[in-house]
Amino acid sequence: MCGIIGYVGYRSAVPIIVEGLKRLEYRGYDSAGLSVISGSGITLLRAVGPVAGLEKKITALSAGACGIGHTRWATMGAVNEENAHPHSDCTGKIHIVHNGIIENFGELKAGLESRGHLFLSQTDSEAIAHLIEEESAGCDSFADAVRRALKKIRGSFATVVLCASNPDTLIAARHESPLLIGVGDSENLVASDATAVLSHTDRVIYLEDGDVATITPNSVSISDMDGAGVCREIVKIEWSLDEAEKSGYEHYMLKEINEQPSAIREAIMGRISPAEPIIDIGLGEEDASGLKAITLVGCGTSYYAGLAARHFIERCTGLPVNVEIASEYRYYGMPKSGDLVVAITQSGETADTLAAVKQAKKAGARVYAVTNVIGSTITRIADRVMLTRAGPEISVASTKAFTTQMVVLQLLALRLSQLTGNISAKEVADHSSHLHRLSRLVQETLERRDAVMQAASGIAEKTAAFYIGRGQNYPIALEGALKLKEISYVHAEGFAAGELKHGPLALIDENTPIVAIVAGDPTYEKTLSNIAEIKARGSPVIALAFDSDTDVEKQADIVLRIPDAPFDVAPLLCAVTLQLLAYYVAKARGCSIDRPRNLAKSVTVE
Repeated sequence: MCGIIGYVGYRSAVPIIVEGLKRLEYRGYDSAGLSVISGSGITLLRAVGPVAGLEKKITALSAGACGIGHTRWATMGAVNEENAHPHSDCTGKIHIVHNGIIENFGELKAGLESRGHLFLSQTDSEAIAHLIEEESAGCDSFADAVRRALKKIRGSFATVVLCASNPDTLIAARHESPLLIGVGDSENLVASDATAVLSHTDRVIYLEDGDVATITPNSVSISDMDGAGVCREIVKIEWSLDEAEKSGYEHYMLKEINEQPSAIREAIMGRISPAEPIIDIGLGEEDASGLKAITLVGCGTSYYAGLAARHFIERCTGLPVNVEIASEYRYYGMPKSGDLVVAITQSGETADTLAAVKQAKKAGARVYAVTNVIGSTITRIADRVMLTRAGPEISVASTKAFTTQMVVLQLLALRLSQLTGNISAKEVADHSSHLHRLSRLVQETLERRDAVMQAASGIAEKTAAFYIGRGQNYPIALEGALKLKEISYVHAEGFAAGELKHGPLALIDENTPIVAIVAGDPTYEKTLSNIAEIKARGSPVIALAFDSDTDVEKQADIVLRIPDAPFDVAPLLCAVTLQLLAYYVAKARGCSIDRPRNLAKSVTVE
């Protein structure tokens, strides 16, 4: 949630901050603001809505070379200019931007107000500025005041602080919310993620929990909360800024859907060999020793990727596999020694998933991470990391991250099966060859977009749609429904097809289109019977079926064809088709596809 950018150097800070905010808009776009130091003090500018609204207000801002900016996803306080960041203290000399949640805000605010502080917003973030103001009176340095203030906070934060009396210095700190420093020449930047700094430098320092960084144009010094110095490695970003651009596509989502063939090739490159059944994802004999059960945890699309992979992992390993929503597992899960917990998160910063991982490690479970972001928090706390290699995903709705997560989870299953000997070498080789074919099959699926576009017109005018599937297609129905609802605002739900008679049929009528996934369904005849039940109630049916299927046309109104594919990879092809369906429905309805209302890409608060 929320995007943070800061700059200190020799150039005018304003255009750099605005550019960074635009690249961070997928993290939040309720409001935006910036503060810049100049000879006359600190200039503050804020606007409701996307960064373009803020940019229109910039007329004669100073050419100051030190500033901070923020794009907000509201968690506390209404969406208005007063609640937009940056926030300042009573003197107007200390400005802060913040991402996170201050859990003891009520207590802190009451104390600050009793001591004469005046709050101008409804946000918890403003308390940070007032706390620093108080601590500044008794501290030797700006950084000490920030450290002492942050020690009073319970909750999560990534914050950057600007002070008029230190015009060439930024203080940045984090706890359970991502923040990195972009290391330049005679200039440095700080941001929520690398997309905001990559046009200026490809060298970054990922801050860790408890880090407090003092940043000037020519130096970066990092300490812990007690002021003791710590060392952090400078990491080179391996992907280019071009990969985070639209490259001629109307929307990032469409670009990222079309990048899936290459993303899948990257995900398997060097990890499986077509010549011999060897899976290389960095796991050895010790990683399978003593395993008793596997739990997959994730949120949203990542959770559905786990559901989709569950039965494949069980078949390959012979171990019981549970799939848990991270926000539930962290409170009600019961990890123990001998368990393997696989955390699935595109960003590597999902707050609930990180909390679940920490709980699992505390209980003695092994933790593996499936993530897309090198250097993210989860890569530093997991025992093993399996990167999806999807490249930057900017659209809020996840597409290529989902398919590459499914690929990597299958690689994990195959490798564990090799280590445990649960399935034969021939079976591993067969599955490996299926993954090698997957990229081409996805490309063939994408080439059928015209039929999907036509089908979308029948949903775009409706207020609700339901998705059904059985077995491995049920999680794909859930994911397809999620895609539709989040970007088109059409109410959508996914159901196990066998559950229709247990309630959902009451919702079905001629105005409720049904998307039925039958490709690769081992209970095909039963799902056809479900379609017949739906048709008897007048609902239009869109079916996803293999090219070779000649029976489904007798039941469905529209058939979206999927290339004939092996059972274990067919769900990925269906997922790609449903991504296109959601995209074209949203486009027909004129929705904000890359930035759907009320949502943010990286959910870094609970």
